[in-house]
Amino acid sequence: MTIQTQERSYRIGEVAEKVGVTTRTIRYYEELGLLGAAAAARTKGAHRFYTEADIARLEELIRLRDLLGLSLEELVALAEAEEARAALRNQWAESASDSERVRIAKAAIPLVERQLELVRARQQRLSEFADQLSEKLRSLRKRQAELERKR
Repeated sequence: MTIQTQERSYRIGEVAEKVGVTTRTIRYYEELGLLGAAAAARTKGAHRFYTEADIARLEELIRLRDLLGLSLEELVALAEAEEARAALRNQWAESASDSERVRIAKAAIPLVERQLELVRARQQRLSEFADQLSEKLRSLRKRQAELERKR
């Protein structure tokens, strides 16, 4: 007796509802190459079906977009670097030689540097914004104190 497990597939509306985005967002992410490698195999007009892995990837993309406030261009760059790193991790697992692992490590370093650059740029913008808000708050408190002294 064989047990066959079939992964459930989801239609685009189900995915949109589950993740909390619009179907248009999902289609756009597909156009950008961020989601749906299987979409290329789909004939025009055919229904879109997604796996749990597709949903997890979409949730991660949305999390990164919201957490880091990335533009779509930055999100694409981050996702591409992560995909390249995943491929290198697979190569690492299959490699037995130190020389091959040195090559893999060398290839991974610029990918991580690019991701870190994106995160640090966002941190810098957030820090500048926080400084502006702190200055505004200081100014408002000073004005408030001045006005209260006049009363």
